[in-house]
Amino acid sequence: MAIQIAVASKHGVAVDEHFGHAKLFFIYALHETGVQLVEQRHVDHYCLGGHGDRSALQKILDTIGDCEAVFVAKVGDGPADKLRARGVEPVTDYPWEEIVPAITDWAATRTAGMS
Repeated sequence: MAIQIAVASKHGVAVDEHFGHAKLFFIYALHETGVQLVEQRHVDHYCLGGHGDRSALQKILDTIGDCEAVFVAKVGDGPADKLRARGVEPVTDYPWEEIVPAITDWAATRTAGMS
């Protein structure tokens, strides 16, 4: 069974976007056999320089709410708490790294921690 991972990325190459600045999330399926790009989801960024647009944040949460994790270069405490409350893990361990190796490493680390 695959799980979905959202990645905040400008061009779909690296985890290179701050959660609040993201206009695009690349959605990947993580299977036992590997990682596959499924789709792109466009959103309005919500960070407005020191404060956020609550309705835009809500739309982002709804847009990626079916994902188990979201990879971002950075995320604020408030949005991170809201993501966790929806069951979406904010992952900030791979800023500016290539997407597929980052997801693969995260999955391996996660699996190792479960055994």
